[in-house]
Amino acid sequence: MAYEARRDGESDGRTASPSSDDKPPRPLWRQRDFAVFWAAQTLSVLGDSFALIALPLLVLEATGSLARMGLLTAVGGAAAVVAAVFAGVVVDRVDRRRLLIGCDLVRLVLYGVIPVVWLFGPQVWLLYAVLPLCEAVGTLFAVGYVTVVRSLVGTGQLTEANGRLNATAAAAGVLGPLCAGMVAAWTGPAAAVGVNAASFGVSALCTAFVRFRARAVGADGERTGLWRDLRTGVTFLRGHPVLRTLTALLFVFSFLTFGLNDLIIYHLKHDLGHGDDTVGTVMAVGALGTITGALLVARARRRLGFGVTWAAAVAVCGLAFAGMGWARDVPVVAALSAAFLACVAVAGTCSMSLRQEVTPEPLLGRVTAAFWTLHYSAAPIGAAVLTWAAEHQGTAPVGVAAGAGCVLIAITALFTPVRRA
Repeated sequence: MAYEARRDGESDGRTASPSSDDKPPRPLWRQRDFAVFWAAQTLSVLGDSFALIALPLLVLEATGSLARMGLLTAVGGAAAVVAAVFAGVVVDRVDRRRLLIGCDLVRLVLYGVIPVVWLFGPQVWLLYAVLPLCEAVGTLFAVGYVTVVRSLVGTGQLTEANGRLNATAAAAGVLGPLCAGMVAAWTGPAAAVGVNAASFGVSALCTAFVRFRARAVGADGERTGLWRDLRTGVTFLRGHPVLRTLTALLFVFSFLTFGLNDLIIYHLKHDLGHGDDTVGTVMAVGALGTITGALLVARARRRLGFGVTWAAAVAVCGLAFAGMGWARDVPVVAALSAAFLACVAVAGTCSMSLRQEVTPEPLLGRVTAAFWTLHYSAAPIGAAVLTWAAEHQGTAPVGVAAGAGCVLIAITALFTPVRRA
């Protein structure tokens, strides 16, 4: 997960020299440091896309168990939640360039161990050791990544830079699963994990050649403590009716849906009997849904308002989830996956934008950290429960139950302050 890491009295990135704003900015493609950083982050997202497919396939290949896949997702998600609590404070206290390079190198080593060990035979326990560490390091990287963009381009080109980074990340999200499925089908999932590891090595090398501007220092130099920061964010969420309600509703939504990726993979391979390349294709189509949702959300919110847009997106998520377990044709599974992810993008963008709009600037980092921590705190447990139930009861009834829960969340939202937001 990525969120803005900002502190009271501090910049969220690095500041340019006073005279830099007087000069017309160069086009982004002509700014060497941004171009190199852009390439590095695209490779990093591409590597993450490989891991998204390859790791569950490794578990399924070695154990044949959906519950074991869900447990791996759960421990990785739990590590990300714990890391999110501390990530903002860490990023504010260390050299961010070194942090980004270090995170990439750690993931290079950790993911690189997996294909080497797999040469001598599957060792599923290793995945349960490696993935939580990689997820925690990935959270640190994500927060650091958000904070350094401004140090590369300045505020005048920040929106354009973020747009380009997001566009290529979305493209990598389409290409990554497709390539991962093909590599896994040709040479096995372990080789796909090796490609993932290599991508982090290239990303670290690129980042080493990026020059960031000097980091700003707060006027008073004050550093608040971790627990005080967390309490400040939680207090603001509790005091704002819409954010308080959204946090509670998304807590349940994440619990119900966090294991969906494992459910789709198991359904395609176990229930429908297709190969790894099909899994990659379906995931790539789903990523196209994310792009579509991101392009439509602004227009939908302008026409329908926040409450209706958010509730409708969550309801469609539920309907798509309910249908995936029953679908017997791959194109139908792919279409439902795309619909689900498109609506996740709509609902997620709406909630993030509203949080940015109503939160005072000095509190935005702490409120966001608290929101993400509370939002995802039950998601790892939900993934384990969902996949365990699907393995024993079947993907279809479990999908219907979880989908119905999502629809219920949407209906509930219409009777809360979310509807009037």
